[in-house]
Amino acid sequence: MGLLGRAKAMARLLQYPLRCWHCLPANEARGGEVFGGNSPPPRSHVKYTYNDGGRAAAGYRDIAGDCVTRAIAIVTGLPYARVYRELNHGARWESPSAAGPVGWCPSSARMGVRRIIYEPYLLWLGWAWTPTMAIGSGCRVHLRAEELPPGRLIVSVSRHLVAVIDGVIHDTLDCSRNGSRCVYGYYSRP
Repeated sequence: MGLLGRAKAMARLLQYPLRCWHCLPANEARGGEVFGGNSPPPRSHVKYTYNDGGRAAAGYRDIAGDCVTRAIAIVTGLPYARVYRELNHGARWESPSAAGPVGWCPSSARMGVRRIIYEPYLLWLGWAWTPTMAIGSGCRVHLRAEELPPGRLIVSVSRHLVAVIDGVIHDTLDCSRNGSRCVYGYYSRP
């Protein structure tokens, strides 16, 4: 039985509709309880604002993996087209050995930029890196307003950069995982 088959069987067994547990209101479950009397944990109050960093206004279309370009444009206030052009210029000098021997794909502002390209660019713009996690230390800082300093930040989370301005996420989607996503570190203006 596949994963979907097991999920359907479990849903039938529990007699709940097949939906996310946090989407299931308590009054829909039998007896006003959700999954055996445990109510879902309260959602974190992470504020989120949709912001494409000026991508649409610059004339770029379609879906892109441009989180680095978008985050830098949002936080620095630079035009999206300029950041896009400058990151692509830096990516031209990237060598295949920077990504490893298997499945090398060059960095691009549209589909993703490696740290070896965007970090020198941010340092050149005057931004400083502050690590919040070390190898073996575990997650100490989460993507929550109360755990991050105030101000304009470019926050590094797993496989993503996100702009956070005074505790509000500025991105094309809410990537906080309800405030549980670990923060590796952030760039800020000293």
